[in-house]
Amino acid sequence: MTTYKLPSAQAFESNIHGKNTHLITLKNRAGMQIALSDYGARLVSALVPDKHGDLIDVVLGFPSISDYAEAKEQYHGATVGRFCNRIANGRFALAGKEFALAQNNGSNALHGGPEGFHRKVWDRQVSFKKLVDFYYVSPDGEEGYPGELRTTVSYELTNENEIIIKFRAISNASTVVNLTNHAYFNLNGEGNGDILNHTFTIHADEFLPLNEQQIPTGEILPVEGSVFDFREGKSIASDINSAEQQIQVAQGFDHTFINKLPISQPIATAYSRESGIALEVYSTEPGLHLYTGNFLQDDTGKSGHAYLRYGGFCFEAQHYPDSPNQDAFPKVTLEPGEVFESEIRYKFKIRKD
Repeated sequence: MTTYKLPSAQAFESNIHGKNTHLITLKNRAGMQIALSDYGARLVSALVPDKHGDLIDVVLGFPSISDYAEAKEQYHGATVGRFCNRIANGRFALAGKEFALAQNNGSNALHGGPEGFHRKVWDRQVSFKKLVDFYYVSPDGEEGYPGELRTTVSYELTNENEIIIKFRAISNASTVVNLTNHAYFNLNGEGNGDILNHTFTIHADEFLPLNEQQIPTGEILPVEGSVFDFREGKSIASDINSAEQQIQVAQGFDHTFINKLPISQPIATAYSRESGIALEVYSTEPGLHLYTGNFLQDDTGKSGHAYLRYGGFCFEAQHYPDSPNQDAFPKVTLEPGEVFESEIRYKFKIRKD
């Protein structure tokens, strides 16, 4: 059995782009512990008690800052922006002007570009050893996006084993914003095989189908009668190798579900019978993107095991992909004087069924 512990703080002390990096740890009275880094304002570890009372690290990640910087998968645990997910052809128009972005996912712009928020060293402030605020000022034109964007991301660990993530942003010019957290979870423990035995429940009646470039077609389809119907709960293994065209396009699940629930109700739950750990996600965002680690590729994680395909899943609460190019989707523009705010809650529980 793997004995999980938080990474060494010393291994996260470095200097990137002239700014020092650190590891910040938070603990609660229930015994849960999390580790955060100012490199990418990211979640590095989450040690959660399992059904036996043992602490299991359920977040994929790396033992040092250099491993994060050099990893094949750059988004582990990171704050993703300015615009998470895909923008078709790396282009969008705003107020009659067209903006060109880096194309880092075929012809698409993905997750804010190759030098997006995940690659930045954020300023930080720790309050009462239970709350961390990260700050970053993105200059006008960074990665092709207009306006200077001032962003704050806060992480709070509650005594109810809940990680609360709050996003806030303001801009001095018209721009587009879509922020999320990109933690990969494995409720059996990071590096402990795949997540195919997890049971997922998603309280969504509709999802967004994709074209061959993994861009939403603009349709909103019912999940009923499809492999995307998770309303009653099912294992990922039951449909992840389906011949269904949408699964083939994404090589697994990489799709946005429509969230119509208030943040007081969970939009989705993942559960591992092996560990007894259940993860509930709550959000203010109109979409929940389920990604099943279809393109994880042999990075070696904190426990020394390789992260292979389906080695983790993401619950990315966000606005819809390609929203700047699809007028029918919820608004992602941010005007001067407006404030962007959103919230994600990851709550861990123990089940013994």
